[in-house]
Amino acid sequence: MIRLFKVKEKQRELAENANGGSPIKKQSAGELRLHKDISELNLPKSCSISFPNGKDDLMNFEVSIRPDEGYYLGGTFLFSFQVSPIYPHEAPKVKCKTKVYHPNIDLEGNVCLNILREDWKPVLNINTVIYGLYHLFTEPNYEDPLNHDAAAVLRDNPKMFESNVKRAMYGGYVGQTYFPRCM
Repeated sequence: MIRLFKVKEKQRELAENANGGSPIKKQSAGELRLHKDISELNLPKSCSISFPNGKDDLMNFEVSIRPDEGYYLGGTFLFSFQVSPIYPHEAPKVKCKTKVYHPNIDLEGNVCLNILREDWKPVLNINTVIYGLYHLFTEPNYEDPLNHDAAAVLRDNPKMFESNVKRAMYGGYVGQTYFPRCM
């Protein structure tokens, strides 16, 4: 049996050398699933995806979200996605690269979205995550915050929260924290 595998391996090497090419990199199950997810994306018009490392690196990409309603209307927010080789059995790692005044996104870019943590299931996909991120901008949730100050203001004084969001998006200070322009 072992000899059979060696013969098959030798035949494959000879075929690769005959074609003059290097061996084809085998894709992991995670890469195959991600390729399928990306090919089936159905993004809202306000979202786009890009591959800063080129199309050969599907496991690392960026998503831009430009909400068309709510407090964050007109802003552009960039998220980086890092996908594990064992995807979909592990949720993608998502970070917000745009500094934003938001109850569910902290100042380091960590995102509080249940489907990226305890509610992740392998049946979910990249499309679901992007819609979840989009929903954070149309319906911020003060009940499960990462930025407790923003959550308290949203809960107690929505008009002040709206003013703080606009100040941050136009490039300015909210309290002691400076936010670069994202409009």
